Amino acid sequence: MLDLTSFEAFSSLKTPFYYYDATLLKRTISYVSKMSRKYGIEVHYAIKANPEERILRMISSSGLGADCVSGNEIVRAIRCGFKPSSILFAGVGKTDGEIRTALRVGIGAFNCESVQELRIISSVAEKMRTVAPVSLRINPGIDAHTHKYITTGLQENKFGIDPVDLDDAVEVIKSSGWLDFKGVQFHIGSQILGVKEIFSLECRRAAELVSLVESKGLHVSSIDLGGGLGADYDEPDENPIPDFGEWFKTIVENLPCREGRTIQVEPGRALVAQCGSLIARVIYIKPGSVRNFMILDGGMNDLIRPALYGAWHKIENLSAHYLRGNDEKDTVYDVVGPVCESADVFGTDRLLRESFRGDLIAIRSAGAYGAAMSSSYNLRTRARAVYSDEITKSR
Repeated sequence: MLDLTSFEAFSSLKTPFYYYDATLLKRTISYVSKMSRKYGIEVHYAIKANPEERILRMISSSGLGADCVSGNEIVRAIRCGFKPSSILFAGVGKTDGEIRTALRVGIGAFNCESVQELRIISSVAEKMRTVAPVSLRINPGIDAHTHKYITTGLQENKFGIDPVDLDDAVEVIKSSGWLDFKGVQFHIGSQILGVKEIFSLECRRAAELVSLVESKGLHVSSIDLGGGLGADYDEPDENPIPDFGEWFKTIVENLPCREGRTIQVEPGRALVAQCGSLIARVIYIKPGSVRNFMILDGGMNDLIRPALYGAWHKIENLSAHYLRGNDEKDTVYDVVGPVCESADVFGTDRLLRESFRGDLIAIRSAGAYGAAMSSSYNLRTRARAVYSDEITKSR
């Protein structure tokens, strides 16, 4: 159950809103930083998971870097304290304007995903009379056994350079006087729970591809293994912090790293998923001949993952727990939102405490790809951010 210091103060807030456990986020960042130092692995937070400015400032203050996929993310990262040299710029569709922005501020590297992109970055850099640091994102051809919408390492995915195009990519780098080659980057997908099996395979494949790149005359000074470490959506309280230690240990055991070469990773979900919950209020309980509907004031515009991916989030009735205790009967509900779409469903056949109009409902593990993917569809007001320590201070 979501741990609240004061349910009275919490329940007085206007819903829906995103609730962030600042203490848990600090603990997670501290643990990641500790494991980063222990295993000598550089960590770059994937901003796309959650670009809330306070969250970014907390992460940047720990010394971690940033992984960005748009020019606006780069601008926000710098505004929130990330050093430009610690910023990596990924994405298959970097525009000329975004490339200029990245070059102007002096990012650490572009993770390039096509031969054409290399040529464009070289051309833009030449016009600006500056050298662009680049790495090659190579598609490793690995099935991460995750949802088809969040896998990225298969040859049918749009991401990365196919190894068959590697000769052309190397030729562009060698022939350009405006590209500074840094290394190689890989990413195989998100929400990976089989850490040892999947990431050891990625590391072995990465080692093969690094050797191939160096055999063509390029010096690989950095290996970026992307992100993908999963979060426990079923039992967030039992596993509030993903096991970064096991992930990093798997990497160092399966990817030999010579002196002077850096290993980088780009976690997003694993850093922030468990610290966030979407809090909504029951508007109606609508009994039906086939299903009982719990209709909330928060909808798919606030948290689209269940509608988009069929994603599972644990759902809790906070009012039943904090106000009425646990003696009430359980009832099966379809938990839905008010948006005018049949896909506006947070969960079907959920066994919850008997619920009533006005009850507060928590949709857990929503700190990643929740607020970041929200919209104002149906002209609905976006859910604001509320932090645990702000509620405590206001009492």
